[in-house]
Amino acid sequence: MKILVAGELNVDLVLQNYRTFPTLGQEVLVEDASLTLGSSSAICASGLAKLGNSVVFAGKLGRDWWGDLCLEWLQKLGVDCLAVLRDHAIKTSITASITSRSDLALVTFPGSTAELRASNIRDQDLQRCSHLHVSSFFLQTGLRAGLKNLFRRAHDFGLTTSLDPGFDPYEQWDHDLIDILSEVDIFLPNESELAAITHKTDREEALRMLDNGRTITVAKFGTDGCMTLQPGRVLHVPAFRVTTLDTTGAGDSFNAGFLHSWLRKEGIEAAMIFGTACGALSTLTSGGTTGQPTEQQARELLQTASKGD
Repeated sequence: MKILVAGELNVDLVLQNYRTFPTLGQEVLVEDASLTLGSSSAICASGLAKLGNSVVFAGKLGRDWWGDLCLEWLQKLGVDCLAVLRDHAIKTSITASITSRSDLALVTFPGSTAELRASNIRDQDLQRCSHLHVSSFFLQTGLRAGLKNLFRRAHDFGLTTSLDPGFDPYEQWDHDLIDILSEVDIFLPNESELAAITHKTDREEALRMLDNGRTITVAKFGTDGCMTLQPGRVLHVPAFRVTTLDTTGAGDSFNAGFLHSWLRKEGIEAAMIFGTACGALSTLTSGGTTGQPTEQQARELLQTASKGD
């Protein structure tokens, strides 16, 4: 299975387990800190590679130390980076991730994230893959205008497509996203994104509002699992109970697990369960990529859960 991830790359500074969240004029302490590979797209690509998929990454980086680190980390994870472009005129993005055991806040310098264009994604990169995944719709302002056409190009080459919108830092939640969904096979928002995009707080109403007859929306609800619509019913998969250390990238690890299973035609419910297992296991260590499971590790969690252990 060869998957093309078109997206943003950045370094993550993870400040782990605050006692109280920082406010202006005050200083707070955290339990640990680390510098690691960040970005929704990169964490998903890493998770897919860890599960045994062949992953190609298309993106843009500055020709700086942060960019060097991103490439080094991706390559060590087994991700093909030949479609990653470098540019002296831009700075590589960085995100400060301030985490607790149940949630996180992000502060991002967008830098290179905004510079990728749909025209940078070559036909030959699409042709050698079977699926195209894009994350961080609202952050990738350069890619956004041409994204619908990029998904259409992917479909013309026989690829399936998926999109994780990410949070809109401007909180405008423009409706061009709804239009783009006509070219998206799998849509993967979290609960706050689903509510903001649809202006619906009721989960089922929000899912029904996005039902366009083509796109399968799988909404992630953290410790409450995930949900989608199936013909005649709402399908809810609960979360696995684990001792969480860091939630950074858990949604992206869910995406990787879901796509890994769905692309192998295991069915929506099986893909949701497998994605939930991957998301849960990713929270057992600090950072977005260090705790991502292999397929065997995820299957072992499923087996343990099925036995009621």
